[in-house]
Amino acid sequence: MGKNGKKRKHAQFAQDEDHETPSPSITGVASTLAHLQAQGNPLQRSRTSDSLPLGAEANQEDGQEDWTVIGKNGKRLKRSKYPALDYSKLHRQQSSLRVADLQDLVLYCLADGVSPQWIAVKERSSVKKAVVLLVPGLETGMFDGNIPLEECPGETGQGSDQHNEKVDKKSVFPVASNVANHKDARSRNAPLSPDDYMPVRLAVDSLPVPLKPLGSIFAHRWPVKAPGDDKFSKIHSPLHAMLTSPIPKSQEEKRQELKIKGAKPVREGKHWESVKTPITAFVASREELMVNEYTPHPALFAQQEEKAREHLSRQAAKKTIEAGWVDTLVDCVEDGEIPDRDIQQGSLTAGRTVLAMDCEMCKVEDGELALSRVSIVGWDEEVVMDELVKPKQRIIDYLTPYSGITAEKLATVSTTLEEIQKRLLELFTHHTIIVGHSLNADLMALKITHPFIVDTSLLYQHPRGPPMKSSLKWLAQKYLGREIQKGHGSHGHDSIEDARACLDLVKLKCQRGPSWGTCEAAGEPIFKRLSRSAKAGTSSAGTVDGKKGAIVDHGAPQKNFGAMADFCFGCSSDSEVVEGVKRAVLGDSDGSTIPGGGVEFTWARLRELENIRGWSVDHRNSSTGGTELEPGPPKQDPSSAALSATVALTVQHIQAIRNFLPPCTLFIVYSGTGDPRAIGRLQEMQRQFKREYAVMKWDELSVKWTDVEEQALKQACRVAREGLGLVAIV
Repeated sequence: MGKNGKKRKHAQFAQDEDHETPSPSITGVASTLAHLQAQGNPLQRSRTSDSLPLGAEANQEDGQEDWTVIGKNGKRLKRSKYPALDYSKLHRQQSSLRVADLQDLVLYCLADGVSPQWIAVKERSSVKKAVVLLVPGLETGMFDGNIPLEECPGETGQGSDQHNEKVDKKSVFPVASNVANHKDARSRNAPLSPDDYMPVRLAVDSLPVPLKPLGSIFAHRWPVKAPGDDKFSKIHSPLHAMLTSPIPKSQEEKRQELKIKGAKPVREGKHWESVKTPITAFVASREELMVNEYTPHPALFAQQEEKAREHLSRQAAKKTIEAGWVDTLVDCVEDGEIPDRDIQQGSLTAGRTVLAMDCEMCKVEDGELALSRVSIVGWDEEVVMDELVKPKQRIIDYLTPYSGITAEKLATVSTTLEEIQKRLLELFTHHTIIVGHSLNADLMALKITHPFIVDTSLLYQHPRGPPMKSSLKWLAQKYLGREIQKGHGSHGHDSIEDARACLDLVKLKCQRGPSWGTCEAAGEPIFKRLSRSAKAGTSSAGTVDGKKGAIVDHGAPQKNFGAMADFCFGCSSDSEVVEGVKRAVLGDSDGSTIPGGGVEFTWARLRELENIRGWSVDHRNSSTGGTELEPGPPKQDPSSAALSATVALTVQHIQAIRNFLPPCTLFIVYSGTGDPRAIGRLQEMQRQFKREYAVMKWDELSVKWTDVEEQALKQACRVAREGLGLVAIV
């Protein structure tokens, strides 16, 4: 209707629209509050200072907030606003942000996600790309001074003060200036207030020198709570929380899961597709075996120099023939290959002989573990070998609650380890693949090496990622719906049952495909969701025209989350990660791998800060095989100078990534977790206590778990879940 109450003609409507300022699509609480605040105050509509565009101030000052497309004859064809992130002072956070909230922001800008409730996005359709950077080791204490950082040589922090003055004037948060001090003044055990959930302004003048460049990129630091469970003192994977959208559950499914103890059954995603894969695709590489404490077979080394170095290493570790070790009769890895013409079409074994093995051990003199039983089953699950073995050394503990071995069972046994080794050398040929769970311990007891290993603890990665490993009992319950090891802690395990469970897990992996057992099987990967969203300028979404994604990470990310991305780059340093992100975002100049223009979503991780702080290692004594707690306090941070230098280098990498990002790119940096070292040590201490308590008296325990340790674990969990996030549109 027109102003005079009469119906307007189409031309009049179009004329009125040209004189009115177009308003963005407003949905969500944060967006609505910001919009209503601006509508109710004419002065606020003319000033950007009362509705803060996070990370977009420089663009506005430079006159880049708007752009106009000019057609022929100078006629204006289109006028659009630059995307921005707003937060109204009327909106109050009731809890810390979650990693899932950051994921919601990405999906809202690039796909079909709902409007986030904690922040308003203006002109979200103008956001072209998103780059999410995980930086473990970056902590809130570095920003507020609790973790001192020294000034590094050559760093002055200049060049950001002018930007900082602009940010100060535009701050919309009435309590942002004192939130950090307020949080530091409280005890960690004190109840939280709403102010603790508010974002903290990054004032460049108050930032430590190594962190000052972040003040020119991001306006605020948000508290982000890592995924986990405070009740059971557990931390979940921040990778999984960002890269996987959970499958919606019905009320009935939720009620049924509450009745289930232990691992919940796996649920297939709506768009899950099985891909039959031969078992040869899951054979562990030499690097994987060595990282997971396997003794590598000589055939895994192609060069004579490498074989010589490995032989010297085995001599030092007393793992040579003279020490009773044997290697299967395989000269080189290529000997195990079978011509395609000899492989039956669709065969999951690819012509190989597949044997699943599990061993039981007992403790002998000097505290070593010796073989007491070996069980092997074939692909058809028929028993190939099941032998009890008499150790040479005197047995001091039969470990009956776990092994099921007793003195009575071994009383009449005369079979020796050497006899078992001789039989295995005939059984394990160059066409044999050995399957098992954490087989490094079994092969250590057998004192034998073999080049072709499929380890179910590596196939089905722990939800928190390496170096954590899921137990066979948990995997069987989750993926097979089977209860095994019911005699754990009483009359022991059945090694044949365990071997069959390993075999069935491998068969399931072969039938379902490499992504089975990863986050894709339990939820929808963010990459699949993006692939259903149309690229800018296309009419509909689909697998051809849908948006693409990439993962850039240390090591071999294609083994887990990288398998779901359109492009995947494995790196060995943070500098390579930066170059990988550049390729993903901008594309290859010749379009050889990534087409020009790059992908729409990129996830990457910088790990050098995490490594120098000791966050990425297992906090147990490696010299004892990870079974005993390392005495003394947990490993502390390196020197202030070394830490400051690494922080400064990490910030330089973040700044380098920001510098090559194209306009209208959503840039997110998050730490994932807080310090996990204390909770890692306490959890291992708790596990060791439970193992000993089941078979020992209280006075004999080497570790005792009381309410003091329980409360310390809960506190460590709270600390480990205190992460941070930085968000901007560049």
